[in-house]
Amino acid sequence: MKSLTLVLPLVAMSVLLSSCDNGGESTGGEPKTEPVKGAQSVSEAIFGQMPDGADAKIFTLANANGMEAKITEYGAILVSLTTPDKNGTLADVTHGYDTLEGWLTNTSYFGATVGRFGNRIADGKFTLDGKEYTLATNNDPGGIPCHLHGGIKGFDKVLWKGESFEGEGARGVNLTYVSPDGEEGYPGTLTTVVTYTLTDKNELIWEARATSDAPTVLNVVHHSYWNLSGDATTSINDHELTLYAEHYLPTDAGLIPTGQVASVAETPMDFRSAHVIGERVEAAFEALKLGAGYDHAWVLSGEKDGELNKAARLKDPETGRVMTISTNQPAIQFYGGNFLDGTVTGKGGVVYEHRTALCLETENYPDAPNNPEAPSAVLRAGETYYHKMVHAFSAE
Repeated sequence: MKSLTLVLPLVAMSVLLSSCDNGGESTGGEPKTEPVKGAQSVSEAIFGQMPDGADAKIFTLANANGMEAKITEYGAILVSLTTPDKNGTLADVTHGYDTLEGWLTNTSYFGATVGRFGNRIADGKFTLDGKEYTLATNNDPGGIPCHLHGGIKGFDKVLWKGESFEGEGARGVNLTYVSPDGEEGYPGTLTTVVTYTLTDKNELIWEARATSDAPTVLNVVHHSYWNLSGDATTSINDHELTLYAEHYLPTDAGLIPTGQVASVAETPMDFRSAHVIGERVEAAFEALKLGAGYDHAWVLSGEKDGELNKAARLKDPETGRVMTISTNQPAIQFYGGNFLDGTVTGKGGVVYEHRTALCLETENYPDAPNNPEAPSAVLRAGETYYHKMVHAFSAE
C-alpha cells in the first residue's frame, strides 16, 4: 500500500500579533461592496466562551485585495470567507453561524477541521498491527451504522490553541490540539497543527501536520460548505463543477466504498469537463440513489498544479466567482448538500435549505483503514502526517 505520511518537520510559526477587532460581530448580512486595497492585516479577539468558561478566540485575516477570512479556535473552524465577484462586490461564500453559541450547535460540520479520521469508517471498527479498535458509530446512512468525522467529540468540537503569524504577501494562524491516547477510541497521543494562510494571490491555504507517539490512523479533513453566489438562500445546483478525476469510488447503501474503483465515463459522475451540478443530480443512477445525490469520493488523476494535484474547479456563472482546489491527497469528496433540510438557521437568520451549499473535501479514501487497496492511513511514531489544500479564488 502507498503511504500518505511524509517525514517532514513540524513548522513552528509563532509571531503573535496584538491588534484586535470585534470578532464577535455578525459574519452574515449584506455583502460589502468596496474592497479596500492594501489593507492586509491579521488580528484577533475573543469570539465567546466555551461551556466550561474558557475563552475561544477568533482570528481575522485580510489580504491586499479585500479578501477576508475568519478562523476560530473552536473546532479550528473557518467561520467565513469573503471574496469579490466579477464586479468587485464582496460577499461571504460559506455557510455557518454568526456567534460562538451558534457554532456550538454545529452538527453539519460547517467550516470545520474534522478528525481524527474524516469521512466514514465501516462499523466503527478497524484493525491495526493485529489489534481491533472500536469507535463510536455516530452516523447511519441507509440505516447502516458507521463512524463519521472522528466520532462524538471529534476535532470539530474541541478548543484548539491559536497563534497568528504574518509573512511577506501572506498572513495566517496556527492552531494546535493534542488528542490523548484513546480519545474517541483512537490509539496514540496525537499532536496536530492546522494552519490557515491567506495570501495576496487570493489563496486560502489549509494545512494539517500531525505526529503520534504510537501507531494510529489519520485522515484530517477541511469541511467548509461553499455557495459562491454569496447568497445562502440560493441553490448550488446552478454552479459549474470540474473534478480532475477519471474514477470514483462506488459505495454500498451505508455510503462505505465497496472496494471497486469505477470509471466516470458515460455516467453522471463524469465531471472531467465542467457540468452544471443540477444537470444530472436526479438521474436514475445507482450511486446517486444511494447517496441521495452527490456524496462520493473521486480518485484524482494526478494532473498537476505545480507540485500539487489538481482537484476541482467550481464556478458560479451569475457572479463569476471561481474557486479552484489543489492538494497533495489522492481523493476528493464532493457532497452536494443533500441533507440540508431547512432545520438549521445560520448567518443573518438565513434558513439553510436543501442543496444551498456544497463541500469539496480533499482526503484519503473513506474507510481506508479497512481497505487494503486504499493508500495507507497509518501514521507511525517518528513520521509526520501532512495534508495540504489550496483554495484559489478569482472572478471572470
